[in-house]
Amino acid sequence: MIFWEHILGKLKDKQQVYVLTVIENFGSSPGRKGFKMMVAEDQFIYGSVGGGVMEFSLVEEAQSLLSNPNSPSFIKKQIHKGNIKDGSGMICSGEQTVAFSNLNARHIPIVEEIISTLKNGKRGTLSLGPSEFSFSNQDLSKQFDYQINSTKNWFFKEELGFKEMLYIVGGGHVGVAVSKLFRDLGFYVTVFDNRENLNTLENNIFAHQKKVIDYHKIADHIPSNQNCYITIMTNKYTDDKLVVSKLINEPYFFIGVLGSKAKLKTLRKELLKEEFSGEVLDKLYAPIGLSIKSETPEEIAVSIAAEIIQVKNGSRK
Repeated sequence: MIFWEHILGKLKDKQQVYVLTVIENFGSSPGRKGFKMMVAEDQFIYGSVGGGVMEFSLVEEAQSLLSNPNSPSFIKKQIHKGNIKDGSGMICSGEQTVAFSNLNARHIPIVEEIISTLKNGKRGTLSLGPSEFSFSNQDLSKQFDYQINSTKNWFFKEELGFKEMLYIVGGGHVGVAVSKLFRDLGFYVTVFDNRENLNTLENNIFAHQKKVIDYHKIADHIPSNQNCYITIMTNKYTDDKLVVSKLINEPYFFIGVLGSKAKLKTLRKELLKEEFSGEVLDKLYAPIGLSIKSETPEEIAVSIAAEIIQVKNGSRK
């Protein structure tokens, strides 16, 4: 969302902006479908389409075109195999095609709609083409759809929005650090606590949503689907146990609890006595986070993020 906010700021400043988007990639290309970079008239640059000498040349090309308000949108294919035709100067043996979309003040409503959709945790479809830069609330049903017939006959569609939702149960100092890191990682972050006027919750500027709730009703606030990651870090053992008991039977992608091994061993024993099965409790990541001897809230957040990324990218229990 920060990417689009930067673009909106430049457009409202009456600047022309090129948005570079990787729309196709093969092999060991440094850029992947959906990677984006913006290049503004004042030479402000944000994002990346792969980095290195390849990216530098694309930025230079975009900057040279920004002097002409009528510069068209177009695509450019790059082959990363050294000094050959369409070569990028890189030797990583991949290929990528980058779309150059020329934006100006008339695109402000489109960018505003993208930002509004992302802020509300919803999804929509970005559509690019030789003469198209549009956004709709239509679900794409997959992340990307594209076809390249020629440099003048192509389209690219991408579902924008938060694919993963992180729910932090507990609004203390660790919750703030986890909110900050996961927002940077592209998660939609919601923080819950059961305490009114909690300073760390009120001052958490990183969460997309913050709610004071009754933990007995926690399941009413989290949709039951596979895109949800839940980190439980309340200020009391009894609340941890309550929240786990309300959520553990739901099909969430990840549920973890912060705490010592001794505490979480006791938690498991008590839940087994309450007739939760061992198979169900085996879904619980407890203690949450990779073992890296983390101590500060920020270090704990890194350990939690590392474990969730590991799980998200395929290494599940």
